[in-house]
Amino acid sequence: MGTEGEIATNTDPAGPWSLVVPLKPLARAKSRLGRAAGESLRPRLALAFAQDTVAAALSCARVRDVVVVTDDTAAGAALSALGARIVPDSPAAGLNPALAHGARSVRALAPALPVAALNADLPALRPAELARVLDFASAFPRAFLRDAAGIGTTFLSCAGPTELRPAFGGPSAARHLASGAVEIALPGVDSVRRDVDTGEDLRVALGLGVGAYTRRLGLALPLFAGPVDR
Repeated sequence: MGTEGEIATNTDPAGPWSLVVPLKPLARAKSRLGRAAGESLRPRLALAFAQDTVAAALSCARVRDVVVVTDDTAAGAALSALGARIVPDSPAAGLNPALAHGARSVRALAPALPVAALNADLPALRPAELARVLDFASAFPRAFLRDAAGIGTTFLSCAGPTELRPAFGGPSAARHLASGAVEIALPGVDSVRRDVDTGEDLRVALGLGVGAYTRRLGLALPLFAGPVDR
């Protein structure tokens, strides 16, 4: 991993994708997880999820760089240390404006790059599965991947001159489909679909195998019984 201007990059990328990862301030992140993890551990888990997501994404040969949109200073420092570029959430108007802002930040430096929004809560993310999703998405102006529940979205891409036009939140899969984005219907990409909002989501992610940051925190939680290695 090296740097090119302001952008952290893979040293030997096979593709040009730039990923935009949004992250709330940790004090407000993953509120539904507090019941299972406890309020003291909840923000630390939110950061661990983001660290595992960013680390896996930057290990994917199709990924050129990862841009994290966040106003959280501690999270920004931790993710910058992994190689992400940190962009302040200057719109401060919610998730979709933050993603659009991140995509514009990428295109301002490299107008021809294909861009994808990726959730920050994918602690089981595997680089090879992400590569398959990116390869599929590269054939379409816009494409999206449903979350594991089949209702939300964990990935939305745009290529060429096409704008991202994110519509995340709630039943976003239906909105992205209605907006003309092509649905990515690939088998075997469970780690890209498995976002974590609840204790049950976390148990399932653990079954898939989580990254080192989540695994380290998981030793303190009873619900982490069972396999946790990738």
